[in-house]
Amino acid sequence: MAFRKAYNNILETIGDTPLVRMNKICKHIPATIYAKVEYFNPGHSVKDRMALQMIEDAEASGQLKPGGTVIECTSGNTGMGLALACIVKGYKLICTLSDKQSKEKMDILRAMGAEVYVCPTNVAADHPDSYYSVASRLNKEIPNSFYPFQYDNPGNARAHYLTTGPEIWEQTEGKITHFVVGVGTGGTISGAGKYLKEKNPNIKLWGADTYGSVFKKYHETGEFDENEIYSYITEGIGEDILPKNVDFSIIDHFEKVTDKDGAVYTRELARKEGLLLGYSAGSAYAVIEQMKDELTADDVVVVLFHDHGSRYVGKVYNDDWMRDRGFLNDRNKSALDLVNKHGDKPLLTVGTEELVSHAVEKLRKYDISQIPVVQDGKFVGSIDERAIFDVMVENKSIDNMKIKEIMSKPFPIVESDMDLKDVMKMVNKNVSAVIVKIDNNKHHIITRHDLIAALH
Repeated sequence: MAFRKAYNNILETIGDTPLVRMNKICKHIPATIYAKVEYFNPGHSVKDRMALQMIEDAEASGQLKPGGTVIECTSGNTGMGLALACIVKGYKLICTLSDKQSKEKMDILRAMGAEVYVCPTNVAADHPDSYYSVASRLNKEIPNSFYPFQYDNPGNARAHYLTTGPEIWEQTEGKITHFVVGVGTGGTISGAGKYLKEKNPNIKLWGADTYGSVFKKYHETGEFDENEIYSYITEGIGEDILPKNVDFSIIDHFEKVTDKDGAVYTRELARKEGLLLGYSAGSAYAVIEQMKDELTADDVVVVLFHDHGSRYVGKVYNDDWMRDRGFLNDRNKSALDLVNKHGDKPLLTVGTEELVSHAVEKLRKYDISQIPVVQDGKFVGSIDERAIFDVMVENKSIDNMKIKEIMSKPFPIVESDMDLKDVMKMVNKNVSAVIVKIDNNKHHIITRHDLIAALH
């Protein structure tokens, strides 16, 4: 086993984060998809990279002097990276945050010695109370202070050009075809993207944007449309300004993702891949889902996940918070979630050699409308009220008729983690139910009636 060396301080552990293949959540997508998991940085986010770069650049240029104060407007993660750098290097830190940021982020920053100013979200960027304006004002008022302003600071993108891009290129052995990442300040997609495009100009750069942000329309039309700006819930992506770090010329596509889809996919990534991630991770993955028709089996996609889910336990991972916003309902659940509502009941079946009259008795007794047909432990057919009715309409006697004489095709078998929306697509006028495979020895059924009841 190879062991890491000993480090002189926590800043030396920034970078060299793992690339992890995703398997379950994306099994319906033909491409190979990897996650660049940035919560392995010591501050648990990708922002550690650029925070350190901006501090070191300021030290080299003389903008930041010993005993100085660093002041930054942040959604939380850059503040955490700056906190680590300030602790090691001996600077004071002041962070301004918008009030939509999670309480966990604010508490963590305070725990790391930062002074935190919470500013209103629903004000224009140039409003005196915006978190941009408050940081700028404090910078003017406090002597020997440095305001990195990550949105325009070239050290932001340069950090990713020097570290993130080369790591991804090496980890994929140069096979990467698509790089997907949420866009906020723009440093990650622009810096890493520039490096990757220099290696292979055919690599596609896809940015996750959110409704309420200006990026997508500006990229496609060149118009900064203030009508596009409105409050949204997703943290860490989208902007109501145009940061200089967003290099629109190298980004191939922006994809808008709803607050709800970002939240739902964030939870799915935890449940299906064991990746406890921040809100923007779900938005970044949603881009792949929404663009999957453009991917092929030859593609190698890397999606960068910015931060750790511990900062969102009171929000995205809190059922009450999700439910209050209409994000948590059965539309976002899997087949297993619906099966569990009646999982204590046995799966009723009939054999091919049984009499149809026996099936009728089961339908009546258990108040159901269809039953799977089994033979030698395998699902070989199905029978429902309609098939029996058709026989009776033809004036045929069912008294001595066997199931195999009137049974239809077997119900489709689906995996237990299939999304209910995908299950719905399989149920139609000719298919009244699906069989859910729970394990090799246990199955259950979801009927059209079950879906209507759950998704009405």
